[in-house]
Amino acid sequence: MQLSSRANSLTPSLSLSVDSKAKAMKSEGLDVCGFGAGEPDFDTPEHIKAAAIAALETGFTKYTPSSGIPELRQAISEKLEKDNGLSYKPSQIIVSTGAKHSCYNAILATCQPGDEVIIPSPYWLSYPEMVRLAGAEPIFVQTKEENGWKITRDEFENAMTPRTKMIILNSPNNPTGAVYTREEIAGIAEVAAEEEILILSDEIYEKLVYDGHEHVSIGSLGNEFYDLTITVNGFSKAYAMTGWRLGYLAAPEPIARAIDSIQSHVTSNPCSFAQKGALAALKGDQQSIADMRDEFDMRRQYIVERFAKIPSVSIVKPNGAFYVLANISKLGLTSQNFADRLLSKANVSVVPGIAFGDDRTVRFSYATSLDVIKKGMDRFEDFCRTL
Repeated sequence: MQLSSRANSLTPSLSLSVDSKAKAMKSEGLDVCGFGAGEPDFDTPEHIKAAAIAALETGFTKYTPSSGIPELRQAISEKLEKDNGLSYKPSQIIVSTGAKHSCYNAILATCQPGDEVIIPSPYWLSYPEMVRLAGAEPIFVQTKEENGWKITRDEFENAMTPRTKMIILNSPNNPTGAVYTREEIAGIAEVAAEEEILILSDEIYEKLVYDGHEHVSIGSLGNEFYDLTITVNGFSKAYAMTGWRLGYLAAPEPIARAIDSIQSHVTSNPCSFAQKGALAALKGDQQSIADMRDEFDMRRQYIVERFAKIPSVSIVKPNGAFYVLANISKLGLTSQNFADRLLSKANVSVVPGIAFGDDRTVRFSYATSLDVIKKGMDRFEDFCRTL
């Protein structure tokens, strides 16, 4: 049987495979310290679960409008205005089956064969595959550790060609934890506006920023940037709702209409009763976000202190999300070999940096308990000494 060239061109998700392997080892009774998962280790808040349960019990289990129920789109519109300074009508908002789906919808609706999409590297591993599935070409811009793993205005400008259609910006960033400043965001926006390049702004980690840093939505900086920006967000990270598969995007009207049409043929609509949970998330008490962020911050500070004691490994202190990207190039192994040996010899799982476009690194997620982090960092430090 011959598969399509699209299917054959894809690379399986290394982050998911690492997590699956670690879970399989745990199921066999092995004591594995897992730093691979990209999801909060907190339960979904009770009032969100209760809203979904109530929806089920009252029979809210049928098809909904393909872009999401009106009251949820209205609540997202209000959230974007209040939190992000973004004015979107509900008709400009599309609710989908996860922020990942929203990103793909945005790329599919705007990019085609011959187009180029600029992706700062290290990058979230699904961006290039989404671009390729749309028939466009990912153009990688290697960011520098000394710049905090952030693309600069000049680097963006130098990477552009007449075929550049879009740049993907992810702040706070997965896998680096980098948070772009207002000035850095403005510089990228100005370059994009000069050439009318679309901006896909993935803001899924917006609520997880530390040390007084602020999250800035690029579309809020002016009308000329707003008109080029597709803002993506969701419920997975802020509300510990990864398995609910609910995300959303907000876009200029023509793009939103195109995405609505695409989604109506591909998934019909997001899960009905999950949307009721999402509505409760936005409308209900937000204290769980602050509590989770505080816990992540404590873990972040601890893991950064531990890395400071390992001279053979360097990191840039993350200011957002729940990841640390560790440069292990001094240890003389590729990221895949390093991760494989670390798992087999020390029972510690990390994601190889090659998955994110940088083979000198491995990614640690501190979305796990402090006890696991302490034990895992002990093992990691011992392992590094053997190399």
